[in-house]
Amino acid sequence: MNRHIRFVSLVSALMVFALLGNLTYINLAREDSLEASPYNTRARQADFDVHRGQILAGDTVIADSVPSTDQSSFTYQRVYANGPLYAPITGFFSYIYGTSRIENSYNRDLAGSSSSQWLQHLIDVASGRTPQGASVVTTINPTLQQAAWNALQGYDGAIVAMDPHTGAVLALVTSPSYDPNLLASHDLGAVQDSWAQLTTDPTDPMTDRGTRETYPPGSTFKLVVASAALEKGYTPDTMIDTPSSLQLPNSSSWLSNSTNCGDTQVTLARALQMSCNTAFANLGAALGQDAIRAQADKFGFDTTHLPELGGAASRFPTGLDDAQLMLSSIGQFNVAATPLQMGMVVSALVNGGQLAEPYLVDEVRAPDLQVLYTHDTHVTQVVSPATAQSMQDMMVAVVANGTGTAARIPGVTVGGKSGTAETDSDNPNYAWFVSYALNPDIVVSVFLQRDEKTPVDLWGGANAAPLAKEVILASR
Repeated sequence: MNRHIRFVSLVSALMVFALLGNLTYINLAREDSLEASPYNTRARQADFDVHRGQILAGDTVIADSVPSTDQSSFTYQRVYANGPLYAPITGFFSYIYGTSRIENSYNRDLAGSSSSQWLQHLIDVASGRTPQGASVVTTINPTLQQAAWNALQGYDGAIVAMDPHTGAVLALVTSPSYDPNLLASHDLGAVQDSWAQLTTDPTDPMTDRGTRETYPPGSTFKLVVASAALEKGYTPDTMIDTPSSLQLPNSSSWLSNSTNCGDTQVTLARALQMSCNTAFANLGAALGQDAIRAQADKFGFDTTHLPELGGAASRFPTGLDDAQLMLSSIGQFNVAATPLQMGMVVSALVNGGQLAEPYLVDEVRAPDLQVLYTHDTHVTQVVSPATAQSMQDMMVAVVANGTGTAARIPGVTVGGKSGTAETDSDNPNYAWFVSYALNPDIVVSVFLQRDEKTPVDLWGGANAAPLAKEVILASR
């Protein structure tokens, strides 16, 4: 009998210890993730009774909470100024569907329940004051954001603008977009209807094409290959075999040039200026996939960026045969990149070969304006300063007399690289243009998709470059 009692006691004790261990783990390790979970309706109910903090683009308020004037039981209403313009940044705050983007990643700060705000929260509760959340100040420049939005009208795609020296994201626009006010409404039936419409819309208006989706970068990837070549001892004047067409190894497929590159050899600088496919296919084969992949990884491929938005990792494929390597060297096959990533490539080249990790949140401020968090720039050397300068010079030639002339601005130093990515016969081209301008220094990455509004193929130089120019002009 005593043996059985001891056994039951031991099992009970183990279960108690297991329960205590699990509670400790939840409180110490999972509290933040559970608090921020979009499925945590209990936390959201409490959040709706708190004066949620603002989200700002510089000094411009783009998300705020105001006293509710409807007949609901909620104390505050979340409102978004110019909702579709800033939707990929703010995300939404919804009673039914939770939170996304900054509303999700900075939920505890905005709700006033972060660890850095515990004392203020305690004082508010003790004094009977209504708790108030912290404000999140983003790096977005409202003027550039509006310029990018205006430029993108009539297209599906994305524009990302960055400060190449700090990594600050100055503009992030995606089209089509949606209005997060529809999901923040206290009319829960209307919210459900809006959600159904948005999530079944074939144009995917809730998709962030700037940071969360990857696409074949086409000839913009030649910036990575050219950088790898310069790092391996090539110079802008190195001659590269550039036949008018090239049969891919062990394949019946042929690769041709879309511009007049001749039928012999051209320099590396000329190959980039005219975007010669056969030159870069031969260059990629000579460098080898490991060298190109290593350079791509240094630029940020295979790593996620902007975690506050759930940014996707760009990729350069592995296990390539010779034909696949040649296609990958011109940004085709299974190479995939976000517009943010291609902007990062240019940013590093403008910044003397140093890549500043992109960021979107500059600081978090308590209601009394005390700074609770401020961003600390992280920089890594990805190419030598000499390589970076050579790449800048070659990109300037692309805009001056190459495939990017539509981005020229009198009196302004502008460099760029166009890209027109082909997928297959059943899908349209993707158009790219990545660029920079000096004084003030800015990087602009433009990505365009064809849809029913644009029934003809899009081209990087003809369609994307003028949009980059508009954003650059807005920065002057």
